[in-house]
Amino acid sequence: MDCVTEAGGVAIVYCADLRWHGVHATLSSVLTGDDELIGTRTSISHHKLTFDGGCISADLPKLGVSGLWEADAPPVEHTVFEQDSGRIHWNCLQPRSRVHLRVGDRELSGLGYAECLTVTIPPWQLPMRQLRWGRFVSPQDSLAWVEWKGSFNTSFAILNGEECEPQTVSESEVIAPNATLGIEPGLPLRSGRLRSTILPGAPALGKLFPSSLFNAEERKWRSRGVLTAPDRVSTGWVIHEVVQWKL
Repeated sequence: MDCVTEAGGVAIVYCADLRWHGVHATLSSVLTGDDELIGTRTSISHHKLTFDGGCISADLPKLGVSGLWEADAPPVEHTVFEQDSGRIHWNCLQPRSRVHLRVGDRELSGLGYAECLTVTIPPWQLPMRQLRWGRFVSPQDSLAWVEWKGSFNTSFAILNGEECEPQTVSESEVIAPNATLGIEPGLPLRSGRLRSTILPGAPALGKLFPSSLFNAEERKWRSRGVLTAPDRVSTGWVIHEVVQWKL
């Protein structure tokens, strides 16, 4: 779940429920940033998520986070990958949200996004070497995209509730059949291998999962975006990332 204020202040909230070989753990993390300061805090601690109609409320007491996401666009689901041993199911609960969020002593309000990813295959067994993901939200439009490359390749985009196959996905643009999103050079939010960005706040995870999982290298940005369609142009904020799996 995320929120970007009109001025560009950003908060990304992660809540994970992990079950592996009889072990059950909950993980919470919050990334906050603006043009002056960026930081991430992670904790293996209890969190509470409540779904009520078109609203999601989140409470992460250990991290001092609470917020409300109100849907401003209908949900969309897509099975990204499936085989006999399991699947990856992407549920875009809120392609566009109206968000009110508290992080510590900061209050943020703006447009946001919320998704739920269900993975029933060990991530280190996935046929994936590179993942590009992103979302654009403006008062008029929403666009989310996934591009997966490896021994299995797939890509899809959801533009205002309609699924399509993007022609181009890069750090500077996403070209869909009926619209082009231009992405400006943005504010780097995170860069590095997961062992340096996630594990310091949750060292116990390093004992539960293979070390190869944490060799994945993530680069994430907050950028200004302009969506151009045949009948309009809209401006909003983009959060996008590239994840590379390293040996």
